[in-house]
Amino acid sequence: MTGIKRQSEKHLIVASGRAFPELADEVVSLLGVELVPTRALTYANSEIYVRFEESVRGADAFVIQAHPAPVNEWLMEQLIMIDALKRASAKRITVVSPFYPYGRQDKKHAGREPISARLIADLYKTAGADRLMSIDLHASQIQGFFDGPVDHLIALPVLEEYIRTHYPLDNLTVVSPDAGRVRLADAYTDRLGAPLAIIHKRRDPNKANEVAVGEVVGDVRGRVCLLVDDMIDTAGTITAAAHTLKEHGAAGVIAAATHPILSGPAAERLNSAPFEEIIVTNTLPIPDGVNVPKLTTLSVAPLIAEAIRQIFEDGSVTSLFQGASL
Repeated sequence: MTGIKRQSEKHLIVASGRAFPELADEVVSLLGVELVPTRALTYANSEIYVRFEESVRGADAFVIQAHPAPVNEWLMEQLIMIDALKRASAKRITVVSPFYPYGRQDKKHAGREPISARLIADLYKTAGADRLMSIDLHASQIQGFFDGPVDHLIALPVLEEYIRTHYPLDNLTVVSPDAGRVRLADAYTDRLGAPLAIIHKRRDPNKANEVAVGEVVGDVRGRVCLLVDDMIDTAGTITAAAHTLKEHGAAGVIAAATHPILSGPAAERLNSAPFEEIIVTNTLPIPDGVNVPKLTTLSVAPLIAEAIRQIFEDGSVTSLFQGASL
C-alpha cells in the first residue's frame, strides 16, 4: 500500500461574536461543548481584530453572530472571524446568523438601488463560508443568493407551542398585519387550526407618505386575534393593526414575531397599543433601555443547537420542523 492513511474523527467547534454572547453560551451548553477561546478587540479607530486561541485545523466550525444595531460592526466582525477560520485551515465553515443582515433589501423597488441581501451572501462566501444558517428569512428567495447549502430554520414551532399552552384555540383568529405577511399567517392557521383575517393597508390620497390602516378582511369581532410577523422594528405596522382590530370589536390582541429589532419608538408604541402580550424570540438581544412589560421572549437556542448537531452528523435539518414551511 502506498501513501499514508489516517484515521481521524470529525471535530466540531463553535465560535461566537460579541454582539449577543448569551445566545451562543446557551447553544454550546445544549451541545455539551465550549466556545472556542477567542480574542476580539475593537481598536481606537473602530477596526476589529480577531484571533482564535486554539487550533481549528480540520474542524467543522460554526460561527454564531447576532446582528442588532450597529449591524455593520457585527457583520464585519463575523466576516473577519470567517476569514480567520479559513486561513487557519478549518475544514468547513458554517455561518449562523439567526437574523440575516440586510434581509429586507432583497429586491429592487426602483432604479439604481442595490440588492443588499445578495451582497451580504457574496461577502459571506468571499470570506470563506461554506454553509449558511438563518431563522425566518424576510424573503425566502435569499436562500438562492448564497452559493452553497442554506439551512432556513423556522421559529414557528417554538412560537406555536407557547401559544397552544397559553391561549384557547377555539376563539383564536390569526391576523396578517398586511398583504405581505399572508403566507406567514397562513402557516400559523395550518398549525393552529384557526381562521385567518387580513388587514388591508391603503394609502390616504390626502396625506403624503402616510399609510392608513383600513379594512379588516375576515371575522374578528369577539375573538382573540393573533397578529403575526417575522420582525418588529419600529412597531408602526403592528401597533396600528392592533388598534384597528380593537376598533373592529376584537376581544383581545396578542402578537407573535421572530425578530425583536425594536428600534426608535418601538417601546413607546408597543406600550401604548392594546396588546395583551407580545411574543418574540431571542434571535436578537433586547436593546438596552427598551422596557416593554408585556414582552415575552422565547429561546431559539434549542433549535439552533439541534440544527448544528444535525449538520455535523450529516443528519436532516428539515425533520426539525415537523412539516412546517414558509
